[in-house]
Amino acid sequence: MRKISGTLSALMLALCVSGQSDPRAVAILDKFSASATSAPSVSMKFLLITDDQLEKTTDTLQGSVLLSRNSYRLDLPDNIIWFNGEVSWSLLPAEKEVTITKPDRNDDSFQSRPSSIFTMYKKGYKSRLTEERPEVYIIDLYPEDYKNDLIRVRLFIARSNLYLKSLEYKRRDGITATLIVKDYNLKQKPDQSFFSFSPEKYRDVDIIDMR
Repeated sequence: MRKISGTLSALMLALCVSGQSDPRAVAILDKFSASATSAPSVSMKFLLITDDQLEKTTDTLQGSVLLSRNSYRLDLPDNIIWFNGEVSWSLLPAEKEVTITKPDRNDDSFQSRPSSIFTMYKKGYKSRLTEERPEVYIIDLYPEDYKNDLIRVRLFIARSNLYLKSLEYKRRDGITATLIVKDYNLKQKPDQSFFSFSPEKYRDVDIIDMR
């Protein structure tokens, strides 16, 4: 579970390639960003496939996430994570255990600032419009820092409505992860309480406060 959570988090890290960004790619990403950040929330149901070339293994799971500004709820088969913008709760139902943490405000990872997935291309990235298919744009992002663990991130963005169709990244350690979006919704208006753990709903779990 930790490996899968780490893979998912890495999908949402800020990335970036030496040289100049492709103006066409930036223009598309600007519209993609505006569409998501102006919505009351972004809801995604997804399939995550993680291929480890060194271990010769493939992990597949289904999940869902609801983002609203800097808050989110992430549902995975064996883990539920709430983040209200300041505090994170990670519940392992099988272990009946929830861990409370307070992420670093300067951390731009998905767990600390999930909305960055729609804006991270603006800083530290170089992007390229690799292909224009009838239904999707394919845009590659490359890290400027040659020491970055990531080699490339590839986004598939729908041409008709600028919805995210899939996200793929390759790491130097031989892992390739692909997030396939099954449902993308910008219309939900969740209450802020949706992004916080409710003790009264999970009375039989142990609480580990790491703040």
